[in-house]
Amino acid sequence: MGAPLTEDVHFTQRIEFPAKAENLALAEKLIDEVCKQYNVPEALYGNILIALTEAVNNAIHHGNQLDPSKQVQLSYGVKDGKVTFLVCDEGPGFDHEHLPDPTDPQNIEKPHGRGVFLMRALADSVEFTDNGASVSMTFSLTAPKE
Repeated sequence: MGAPLTEDVHFTQRIEFPAKAENLALAEKLIDEVCKQYNVPEALYGNILIALTEAVNNAIHHGNQLDPSKQVQLSYGVKDGKVTFLVCDEGPGFDHEHLPDPTDPQNIEKPHGRGVFLMRALADSVEFTDNGASVSMTFSLTAPKE
């Protein structure tokens, strides 16, 4: 494993909010602002929105257990035509290496377990640190060539 994805990214903005479900809207607002500022193509906007809302939702619900005394941090930085988002919670983390496969027929009907799968499918790169309590996701700011 090489250097962390976030090592040379300068995070230009950070928001922090209590771990309450309604605060997911704050993350969505930041995502909208970033995508508008950097003219993110519509095709990529959906990927960023879904992956980031999954990460923030996981931080609120699983990491911080909906404890409003705990904070979720969402930061972003842009470098070399890519945007990297960092989501951190105050929870103990989780084993991100050994998650059940949500596409396995025995897991299809389960209501949970798709968030990390979606993040990995939609982001160009995903990296967990702090025992899984922090996740960074990088997305290209330009649509791939057809």
